Amino acid sequence: MHHKALHPFSHCAVYCYLNPVCGMAFVRGQYALLFPNTAAGATMSSRIELANAIRALSMDAVQAANSGHPGAPMGMADIAEVLWNGHLKHNPANPDWPDRDRFVLSNGHGSMLIYSLLHLTGYDLSIGDLRNFRQLHSKTAGHPEYGYAPGVETTTGPLGQGLANAVGMALAEKILAGQFNREGHAVVDHRTWVFLGDGCLMEGISHEVCSLAGTLGLGKLVAFYDDNGISIDGDVEAWFSDDTPKRFESYGWQVIPNVDGHDADAISKAIDIAKADTDKPTLICCKTIIGKGSPGKQGTESCHGAPLGADEIQATREALGWQHAPFEIPSEIYAAWDAKAKGAEAEQAWKETLATYAQAHPALAEELARRMSGALPVNFETDIDNYIALCAETAADVASRKASQQTLNVLGPLLPELLGGSADLAGSNLTLWQGSKGVSNNDAGGNYIYYGVREFGMSAIMNGIALHKGFIPYGATFLIFMEYARNAVRMAALMGQRSIFVYTHDSIGLGEDGPTHQPVEQMTSLRSTPNLETWRPCDTVESAVSWKMAVMREQGPSALVFSRQTLPHQYRAGEVLEEIERGGYVLTPEVGELDAIIIATGSEVSLAVEAAATLSESGRGIRVVSMPCAERFMAQDAAYRETVLPSHVLARVAVEAAHADYWYKFVGLDGRVIGMTSFGESAPGDVLMKEYGFTVETVIAAVEDVILD
Repeated sequence: MHHKALHPFSHCAVYCYLNPVCGMAFVRGQYALLFPNTAAGATMSSRIELANAIRALSMDAVQAANSGHPGAPMGMADIAEVLWNGHLKHNPANPDWPDRDRFVLSNGHGSMLIYSLLHLTGYDLSIGDLRNFRQLHSKTAGHPEYGYAPGVETTTGPLGQGLANAVGMALAEKILAGQFNREGHAVVDHRTWVFLGDGCLMEGISHEVCSLAGTLGLGKLVAFYDDNGISIDGDVEAWFSDDTPKRFESYGWQVIPNVDGHDADAISKAIDIAKADTDKPTLICCKTIIGKGSPGKQGTESCHGAPLGADEIQATREALGWQHAPFEIPSEIYAAWDAKAKGAEAEQAWKETLATYAQAHPALAEELARRMSGALPVNFETDIDNYIALCAETAADVASRKASQQTLNVLGPLLPELLGGSADLAGSNLTLWQGSKGVSNNDAGGNYIYYGVREFGMSAIMNGIALHKGFIPYGATFLIFMEYARNAVRMAALMGQRSIFVYTHDSIGLGEDGPTHQPVEQMTSLRSTPNLETWRPCDTVESAVSWKMAVMREQGPSALVFSRQTLPHQYRAGEVLEEIERGGYVLTPEVGELDAIIIATGSEVSLAVEAAATLSESGRGIRVVSMPCAERFMAQDAAYRETVLPSHVLARVAVEAAHADYWYKFVGLDGRVIGMTSFGESAPGDVLMKEYGFTVETVIAAVEDVILD
């Protein structure tokens, strides 16, 4: 984990932290002269000064905020300087041009590293923004957040997920190139670079995604491992003793071990080796000193997650030879970092490539532009509405997971940007459609990813694909296994990405697999996530509408939740079809005066309709409200919500084979909820539904009860 160096005056090996600035080795509080500053070292002084600008900005911003992580930016400054000044293809004046390289800081706690890089190279991120680090509404949030600072490609902080996003970006590049590049026209041709630390590698998601990246041969993915041997609790050797190079070699990666992370030449040579192998992803293992330059704290956990302190910052300035005031960068340093001219040249070269491509393949060029913009085909909405009307006319009784697959057979030809997948459950989730073609190492031109049993990795990779642009990713598993992927779903919502999470086997109705596979609380968890829309449709019509709304939702993810068991078609008046999109609507109006309202979703809608019909025969005026997407319903204007759920009608019953507590916001404390308050059992689905009270008789009794109250 640490630098292993031979002491010049002995034959014994010692572990030490090298400080090339002052020519000293730091050995747990002791210094020993290892080499003098020489004229040869002076050739590196300019690069060291550029890296020291990152160190100074990082320690000053963390100190000003009295919060943050200075260690990683200071330790990785030399690597960042070499990459950003010598290899990264980007344009600060146009951070979103399609063929730029993607850079991801997976160890997002070191956010001042990327903020310093963006500021120094000329992005629209001022020194004032850096001074405002970690303050309310600033561009420079505590962890990098997508959409705040230009040039931040993804939100990172939950360790390992930035790495997963990077795998998704590299995968998107490979597939997009497979779909659009033609002989002599490499119009899609860029790399994905990712910084990561010990924490990212300890997180299990790193195994999921790096294994898949090796299998799929993502040769334009290059990861830099910041091997500083330190985490918040101290020296990681006590809890992280993996042989990381061998681990990644077993994945099928090219591994470049033991690179001195403070030697610009060594770093650049490693990058050249990485770029030369386009068949395998590359891991560059860089030996670094956390907090490098801080005489009293470098190489220790004390600089990981806290400000250095005023005295230590002054000592660091002296050790680095940085004689400038806080947040002061000399003009010659700015000039050396400025990437705008080089970036404009790189973008212009790509535009010329694109123009030549457009002459040879005009239809492909137009389609590529559309897809990268995120715009849907002009006739999409008309075509999908025609299919929804056909579903209403056909009136088929099928499981909603089958209805989902039937919808995919319509969407697939309309939307070549759909990029599907499943976590080893394609035959159960029914996510393969008639035109699905698997993506492989040797054939990247497909539209379906076999993720294997990697729910978390799949979901985070989908987010990376969505961030890259050019695709609308969907991926599936059983609803219960959403739990494995929960944080990636949250990150999709936080970043406002159009990731479509498909979940099947949605309740105890799945039957014999038992409580380990039967969801109870998962629907509530999804619905409580800000900026996520969760759909649980009751038939083919609502299933098609849910897909339409997920595809058209540009600023956030959707969870589409489908049943294993067959669901009966529900008949609706023609004008009602348009109201399904509102998330909740009157499916069956009352006859006569309104006495009570039954709210239901998914497989329980048919119970509500049957119960209402029986109660109507006895003179009760019962309305059935289908609410496939409660979040969307709550986003409607108050007037519409009042037409569906009149506030003066307090006699309300909600029915859903999921956790009961969620529905009291709709029925009130005086209402009734027929739902789950325990785990399920192993038995046939119809037996379980009866056992837990999901019957017409139970619904009727609950309605009578609230009316009497």
